[in-house]
Amino acid sequence: MKLWTIKIGTSLLRGSAEFDTEYMINAYCRCVARAKDKGDQIIIVSSGAVGLGCNRLGIKKRPNDLNELQAIAAVGQGYLMSLYEKAMKSHGFNVAQILLTRSDFESKKCFHSASLTIKKLLDWKVVPIINENDSISNEELKYGDNDTLSALVSTATSADQLVLLTDIDRLYSSNPRTNKQAKPISDVHNTKELKDLQNKSMNDSSWGTGGIKTKLIAAQIATSNGITVQLADGREPNILEKILNGSRGGTVFHPSPNPLGSIKSWLAHALHTQGVIYIDEGASNAIQHKGASLLFVGIKSVEGTFSANQPVVIHSVEGKEIAKGISSLSSEALRDRIINPIKLEQSPVVVHRDFLVLSSDLII
Repeated sequence: MKLWTIKIGTSLLRGSAEFDTEYMINAYCRCVARAKDKGDQIIIVSSGAVGLGCNRLGIKKRPNDLNELQAIAAVGQGYLMSLYEKAMKSHGFNVAQILLTRSDFESKKCFHSASLTIKKLLDWKVVPIINENDSISNEELKYGDNDTLSALVSTATSADQLVLLTDIDRLYSSNPRTNKQAKPISDVHNTKELKDLQNKSMNDSSWGTGGIKTKLIAAQIATSNGITVQLADGREPNILEKILNGSRGGTVFHPSPNPLGSIKSWLAHALHTQGVIYIDEGASNAIQHKGASLLFVGIKSVEGTFSANQPVVIHSVEGKEIAKGISSLSSEALRDRIINPIKLEQSPVVVHRDFLVLSSDLII
Protein backbone atom coordinates (compact mmCIF):
# COMPACT_ATOMS: atom_id res chain seq x y z
CA MET A 1 0.00 0.00 0.00
CA LYS A 2 1.25 3.47 -0.91
CA LEU A 3 0.12 6.96 0.01
CA TRP A 4 0.03 9.24 -3.03
CA THR A 5 -0.56 12.97 -3.32
CA ILE A 6 -1.90 13.91 -6.75
CA LYS A 7 -1.71 17.59 -7.71
CA ILE A 8 -3.94 18.54 -10.65
CA GLY A 9 -3.11 21.87 -12.27
CA THR A 10 -5.52 24.59 -13.35
CA SER A 11 -4.55 24.25 -17.00
CA LEU A 12 -5.86 20.67 -17.00
CA LEU A 13 -9.29 21.62 -15.66
CA ARG A 14 -10.09 24.63 -17.84
CA GLY A 15 -11.67 22.45 -20.50
CA SER A 16 -10.81 22.36 -24.19
CA ALA A 17 -12.36 21.69 -27.57
CA GLU A 18 -11.47 18.00 -27.09
CA PHE A 19 -12.24 17.42 -23.40
CA ASP A 20 -14.37 19.43 -20.99
CA THR A 21 -13.71 19.86 -17.27
CA GLU A 22 -16.17 17.18 -16.18
CA TYR A 23 -14.60 14.66 -18.55
CA MET A 24 -11.11 15.30 -17.16
CA ILE A 25 -12.23 15.03 -13.53
CA ASN A 26 -14.14 11.81 -14.28
CA ALA A 27 -11.05 10.36 -15.95
CA TYR A 28 -8.75 11.24 -13.05
CA CYS A 29 -11.22 9.92 -10.49
CA ARG A 30 -11.52 6.64 -12.38
CA CYS A 31 -7.74 6.20 -12.03
CA VAL A 32 -7.89 7.12 -8.35
CA ALA A 33 -10.73 4.66 -7.69
CA ARG A 34 -8.83 1.79 -9.31
CA ALA A 35 -5.77 2.55 -7.18
CA LYS A 36 -7.90 2.66 -4.03
CA ASP A 37 -9.49 -0.66 -4.96
CA LYS A 38 -5.96 -2.10 -4.83
CA GLY A 39 -5.44 -0.69 -1.34
CA ASP A 40 -3.55 2.54 -2.06
CA GLN A 41 -4.47 5.81 -0.36
CA ILE A 42 -4.89 8.99 -2.40
CA ILE A 43 -4.89 12.70 -1.56
CA ILE A 44 -5.92 15.09 -4.35
CA VAL A 45 -4.70 18.69 -4.37
CA SER A 46 -6.79 20.38 -7.02
CA SER A 47 -6.58 23.83 -8.52
CA GLY A 48 -9.34 25.23 -10.70
CA ALA A 49 -11.74 27.16 -8.45
CA VAL A 50 -11.05 30.56 -10.03
CA GLY A 51 -11.16 29.21 -13.59
CA LEU A 52 -14.43 27.37 -13.03
CA GLY A 53 -15.87 30.39 -11.23
CA CYS A 54 -15.10 32.58 -14.24
CA ASN A 55 -16.82 30.05 -16.49
CA ARG A 56 -19.92 29.87 -14.29
CA LEU A 57 -20.19 33.67 -14.11
CA GLY A 58 -19.47 34.24 -17.80
CA ILE A 59 -16.29 36.21 -17.06
CA LYS A 60 -14.00 35.96 -20.08
CA LYS A 61 -10.83 37.48 -18.61
CA ARG A 62 -9.35 36.67 -15.21
CA PRO A 63 -9.55 39.89 -13.12
CA ASN A 64 -6.61 41.30 -11.17
CA ASP A 65 -8.60 42.64 -8.23
CA LEU A 66 -8.08 40.42 -5.17
CA ASN A 67 -11.63 40.75 -3.85
CA GLU A 68 -13.09 39.82 -7.24
CA LEU A 69 -10.82 36.77 -7.39
CA GLN A 70 -11.90 35.73 -3.90
CA ALA A 71 -15.59 36.00 -4.82
CA ILE A 72 -15.05 34.12 -8.09
CA ALA A 73 -13.19 31.37 -6.22
CA ALA A 74 -16.11 31.02 -3.80
CA VAL A 75 -18.42 30.34 -6.77
CA GLY A 76 -15.99 28.00 -8.52
CA GLN A 77 -15.00 25.96 -5.46
CA GLY A 78 -18.53 24.69 -4.91
CA TYR A 79 -18.83 23.61 -8.54
CA LEU A 80 -15.36 22.01 -8.45
CA MET A 81 -16.27 19.92 -5.41
CA SER A 82 -19.59 18.87 -6.92
CA LEU A 83 -17.73 17.42 -9.91
CA TYR A 84 -15.31 15.49 -7.70
CA GLU A 85 -18.10 14.27 -5.43
CA LYS A 86 -20.19 13.03 -8.36
CA ALA A 87 -17.23 11.32 -10.01
CA MET A 88 -15.95 9.53 -6.89
CA LYS A 89 -19.45 8.56 -5.75
CA SER A 90 -19.94 6.69 -9.02
CA HIS A 91 -17.05 4.45 -7.89
CA GLY A 92 -18.35 4.06 -4.34
CA PHE A 93 -16.08 6.55 -2.56
CA ASN A 94 -16.83 9.66 -0.51
CA VAL A 95 -14.83 12.88 -0.78
CA ALA A 96 -14.02 15.60 1.75
CA GLN A 97 -13.21 19.23 1.04
CA ILE A 98 -10.23 20.76 2.86
CA LEU A 99 -9.37 24.42 2.23
CA LEU A 100 -6.03 25.64 3.55
CA THR A 101 -4.01 28.84 3.75
CA ARG A 102 -0.38 29.24 4.78
CA SER A 103 -1.53 30.38 8.22
CA ASP A 104 -2.90 26.86 8.79
CA PHE A 105 0.73 25.65 8.82
CA GLU A 106 2.11 28.53 10.89
CA SER A 107 2.12 26.63 14.18
CA LYS A 108 3.35 23.17 15.03
CA LYS A 109 -0.05 22.40 16.56
CA CYS A 110 -1.96 23.37 13.38
CA PHE A 111 0.54 21.50 11.20
CA HIS A 112 0.01 18.37 13.30
CA SER A 113 -3.77 18.87 13.39
CA ALA A 114 -4.00 19.14 9.60
CA SER A 115 -1.99 15.94 9.30
CA LEU A 116 -4.26 14.06 11.72
CA THR A 117 -7.43 15.26 9.97
CA ILE A 118 -6.23 14.10 6.56
CA LYS A 119 -5.01 10.77 7.93
CA LYS A 120 -8.36 10.12 9.62
CA LEU A 121 -10.18 10.71 6.34
CA LEU A 122 -7.81 8.26 4.65
CA ASP A 123 -8.53 5.68 7.37
CA TRP A 124 -12.21 6.07 6.52
CA LYS A 125 -11.37 5.50 2.83
CA VAL A 126 -12.49 9.04 2.04
CA VAL A 127 -10.65 10.96 -0.70
CA PRO A 128 -9.49 14.37 0.62
CA ILE A 129 -9.80 17.10 -2.03
CA ILE A 130 -7.50 19.93 -0.96
CA ASN A 131 -7.26 23.43 -2.39
CA GLU A 132 -5.89 26.74 -1.25
CA ASN A 133 -8.64 28.79 0.37
CA ASP A 134 -8.70 31.44 -2.34
CA SER A 135 -11.95 32.95 -1.11
CA ILE A 136 -10.35 34.27 2.11
CA SER A 137 -6.56 34.19 1.66
CA ASN A 138 -4.81 37.45 0.93
CA GLU A 139 -1.67 38.16 -1.07
CA GLU A 140 0.56 37.73 1.99
CA LEU A 141 -0.89 34.31 2.82
CA LYS A 142 -1.17 32.80 -0.64
CA TYR A 143 1.08 29.93 -1.61
CA GLY A 144 0.99 31.34 -5.12
CA ASP A 145 0.46 27.89 -6.51
CA ASN A 146 -0.91 24.57 -5.33
CA ASP A 147 2.41 22.92 -6.19
CA THR A 148 3.84 24.24 -2.93
CA LEU A 149 0.69 23.32 -1.04
CA SER A 150 0.82 19.77 -2.39
CA ALA A 151 4.41 19.39 -1.20
CA LEU A 152 3.56 20.66 2.29
CA VAL A 153 0.56 18.31 2.48
CA SER A 154 2.77 15.43 1.34
CA THR A 155 5.27 16.28 4.07
CA ALA A 156 2.60 16.60 6.76
CA THR A 157 1.15 13.19 5.90
CA SER A 158 4.46 11.41 5.10
CA ALA A 159 3.29 10.52 1.60
CA ASP A 160 5.32 8.05 -0.44
CA GLN A 161 5.03 9.91 -3.73
CA LEU A 162 3.86 13.27 -5.05
CA VAL A 163 2.63 13.40 -8.65
CA LEU A 164 2.48 16.85 -10.28
CA LEU A 165 0.11 16.66 -13.25
CA THR A 166 0.56 19.58 -15.63
CA ASP A 167 0.41 20.54 -19.32
CA ILE A 168 4.03 19.69 -20.19
CA ASP A 169 5.44 16.22 -20.72
CA ARG A 170 8.57 16.67 -18.60
CA LEU A 171 11.18 19.09 -17.29
CA TYR A 172 13.62 20.63 -19.79
CA SER A 173 17.03 22.27 -19.49
CA SER A 174 15.42 25.52 -20.72
CA ASN A 175 12.09 26.65 -22.14
CA PRO A 176 11.36 24.24 -25.05
CA ARG A 177 8.84 26.70 -26.50
CA THR A 178 11.53 29.31 -27.12
CA ASN A 179 14.68 27.18 -27.35
CA LYS A 180 14.75 24.28 -29.80
CA GLN A 181 17.98 23.11 -28.21
CA ALA A 182 16.31 22.52 -24.85
CA LYS A 183 17.12 19.04 -23.59
CA PRO A 184 14.60 16.83 -21.78
CA ILE A 185 15.46 15.88 -18.21
CA SER A 186 14.26 12.44 -17.17
CA ASP A 187 15.74 12.28 -13.67
CA VAL A 188 16.90 14.71 -11.01
CA HIS A 189 18.99 12.65 -8.61
CA ASN A 190 20.08 14.96 -5.82
CA THR A 191 19.92 18.41 -4.25
CA LYS A 192 22.87 19.70 -6.29
CA GLU A 193 21.09 18.97 -9.58
CA LEU A 194 17.91 20.52 -8.25
CA LYS A 195 19.77 23.62 -7.07
CA ASP A 196 21.38 24.04 -10.51
CA LEU A 197 17.94 23.84 -12.13
CA GLN A 198 16.54 26.42 -9.73
CA ASN A 199 19.40 28.78 -10.48
CA LYS A 200 18.75 28.41 -14.21
CA SER A 201 15.04 29.08 -13.74
CA MET A 202 15.82 32.30 -11.86
CA ASN A 203 18.24 33.48 -14.55
CA ASP A 204 15.98 32.53 -17.48
CA SER A 205 12.75 34.50 -17.15
CA SER A 206 11.08 32.69 -20.05
CA TRP A 207 11.87 29.26 -18.61
CA GLY A 208 10.77 30.37 -15.16
CA THR A 209 7.23 31.06 -16.30
CA GLY A 210 4.43 28.53 -16.58
CA GLY A 211 4.83 27.17 -13.07
CA ILE A 212 8.31 25.65 -13.51
CA LYS A 213 9.69 27.58 -10.54
CA THR A 214 6.94 26.45 -8.21
CA LYS A 215 7.31 22.85 -9.36
CA LEU A 216 11.01 22.95 -8.55
CA ILE A 217 10.19 24.42 -5.13
CA ALA A 218 7.62 21.67 -4.55
CA ALA A 219 10.14 19.04 -5.62
CA GLN A 220 12.72 20.44 -3.21
CA ILE A 221 10.30 20.48 -0.28
CA ALA A 222 9.08 16.94 -0.89
CA THR A 223 12.37 15.26 -1.81
CA SER A 224 14.12 16.82 1.19
CA ASN A 225 11.61 14.90 3.29
CA GLY A 226 12.21 11.59 1.52
CA ILE A 227 9.28 11.78 -0.92
CA THR A 228 9.62 10.84 -4.60
CA VAL A 229 8.20 13.47 -6.95
CA GLN A 230 7.01 12.80 -10.48
CA LEU A 231 6.22 15.44 -13.09
CA ALA A 232 3.81 14.15 -15.73
CA ASP A 233 1.66 15.31 -18.63
CA GLY A 234 -1.89 15.27 -17.32
CA ARG A 235 -3.45 16.18 -20.65
CA GLU A 236 -3.73 12.43 -21.19
CA PRO A 237 -5.52 11.33 -18.00
CA ASN A 238 -4.54 7.67 -18.36
CA ILE A 239 -0.94 8.62 -17.56
CA LEU A 240 -2.08 8.84 -13.93
CA GLU A 241 -3.23 5.23 -13.93
CA LYS A 242 0.09 4.13 -15.42
CA ILE A 243 2.04 5.97 -12.70
CA LEU A 244 -0.18 4.54 -9.96
CA ASN A 245 0.53 1.09 -11.40
CA GLY A 246 4.29 1.53 -11.20
CA SER A 247 5.19 3.37 -14.40
CA ARG A 248 6.89 6.77 -14.29
CA GLY A 249 6.21 10.32 -15.32
CA GLY A 250 8.29 12.38 -17.70
CA THR A 251 10.65 13.56 -14.94
CA VAL A 252 11.35 11.86 -11.62
CA PHE A 253 12.85 13.78 -8.70
CA HIS A 254 14.51 11.25 -6.45
CA PRO A 255 14.20 11.57 -2.65
CA SER A 256 17.04 12.62 -0.37
CA PRO A 257 18.73 9.72 1.42
CA ASN A 258 18.86 11.93 4.53
CA PRO A 259 15.34 13.38 4.99
CA LEU A 260 14.88 16.47 7.14
CA GLY A 261 11.92 15.01 8.99
CA SER A 262 8.49 16.59 9.28
CA ILE A 263 9.40 19.11 12.01
CA LYS A 264 12.55 20.32 10.25
CA SER A 265 10.65 20.52 6.97
CA TRP A 266 7.90 22.52 8.68
CA LEU A 267 10.52 24.94 10.00
CA ALA A 268 12.21 25.23 6.63
CA HIS A 269 9.24 25.61 4.33
CA ALA A 270 5.90 26.27 6.06
CA LEU A 271 6.84 29.26 8.18
CA HIS A 272 7.29 32.95 7.42
CA THR A 273 10.15 34.22 9.58
CA GLN A 274 9.34 37.30 11.68
CA GLY A 275 12.81 38.69 12.34
CA VAL A 276 16.57 38.21 12.10
CA ILE A 277 19.09 37.25 14.78
CA TYR A 278 22.74 38.05 14.01
CA ILE A 279 25.32 35.79 15.66
CA ASP A 280 29.10 35.80 16.10
CA GLU A 281 31.61 33.46 14.46
CA GLY A 282 31.79 31.11 17.44
CA ALA A 283 28.03 30.58 17.54
CA SER A 284 27.93 30.14 13.76
CA ASN A 285 30.59 27.44 13.91
CA ALA A 286 28.86 25.65 16.80
CA ILE A 287 25.50 25.62 15.03
CA GLN A 288 26.82 24.53 11.63
CA HIS A 289 29.51 22.04 12.62
CA LYS A 290 28.87 20.86 16.17
CA GLY A 291 25.10 20.33 16.23
CA ALA A 292 24.65 23.00 18.90
CA SER A 293 21.66 25.09 19.89
CA LEU A 294 21.87 28.88 19.67
CA LEU A 295 22.81 30.33 23.06
CA PHE A 296 22.25 33.94 24.00
CA VAL A 297 25.98 34.49 24.48
CA GLY A 298 26.50 34.14 20.71
CA ILE A 299 23.96 36.80 19.70
CA LYS A 300 25.28 40.16 18.47
CA SER A 301 22.09 41.98 17.41
CA VAL A 302 18.42 41.58 16.51
CA GLU A 303 16.39 42.92 13.59
CA GLY A 304 12.61 43.12 13.36
CA THR A 305 9.88 42.53 15.91
CA PHE A 306 8.79 39.07 17.02
CA SER A 307 7.24 37.40 20.05
CA ALA A 308 8.55 34.41 21.96
CA ASN A 309 8.09 31.10 20.09
CA GLN A 310 7.94 32.78 16.68
CA PRO A 311 10.15 31.79 13.71
CA VAL A 312 13.31 33.74 12.95
CA VAL A 313 16.17 33.54 10.49
CA ILE A 314 19.71 33.40 11.87
CA HIS A 315 22.48 35.32 10.09
CA SER A 316 26.20 35.71 10.57
CA VAL A 317 27.40 39.24 11.39
CA GLU A 318 28.31 39.54 7.68
CA GLY A 319 24.69 38.90 6.74
CA LYS A 320 24.99 35.31 5.48
CA GLU A 321 21.97 33.15 6.29
CA ILE A 322 22.93 30.33 8.66
CA ALA A 323 19.67 28.77 9.79
CA LYS A 324 15.98 29.15 10.62
CA GLY A 325 14.38 28.34 13.93
CA ILE A 326 11.96 29.16 16.73
CA SER A 327 13.14 31.77 19.20
CA SER A 328 12.33 31.12 22.86
CA LEU A 329 12.63 34.85 23.60
CA SER A 330 10.97 37.87 22.02
CA SER A 331 12.93 40.50 20.11
CA GLU A 332 12.26 42.94 22.97
CA ALA A 333 13.65 40.55 25.57
CA LEU A 334 16.72 39.83 23.45
CA ARG A 335 17.46 43.53 22.89
CA ASP A 336 17.00 44.24 26.58
CA ARG A 337 19.48 41.50 27.51
CA ILE A 338 21.99 42.79 24.95
CA ILE A 339 21.77 46.32 26.36
CA ASN A 340 21.56 45.24 30.02
CA PRO A 341 23.46 41.95 30.25
CA ILE A 342 22.72 39.65 33.17
CA LYS A 343 25.52 37.50 34.58
CA LEU A 344 24.39 33.86 34.59
CA GLU A 345 26.28 30.64 35.20
CA GLN A 346 24.87 29.24 31.99
CA SER A 347 23.80 31.16 28.88
CA PRO A 348 20.10 30.61 28.06
CA VAL A 349 19.09 28.68 24.94
CA VAL A 350 17.43 31.03 22.47
CA VAL A 351 16.88 28.56 19.59
CA HIS A 352 16.98 24.88 20.56
CA ARG A 353 18.59 22.46 18.16
CA ASP A 354 15.35 20.47 17.84
CA PHE A 355 13.68 23.59 16.44
CA LEU A 356 16.49 24.74 14.16
CA VAL A 357 17.24 23.84 10.55
CA LEU A 358 20.48 24.72 8.78
CA SER A 359 20.29 26.73 5.57
CA SER A 360 23.03 24.49 4.14
CA ASP A 361 20.50 21.63 4.24
CA LEU A 362 18.21 23.65 1.95
CA ILE A 363 18.49 24.92 -1.59
CA ILE A 364 15.91 27.71 -1.53
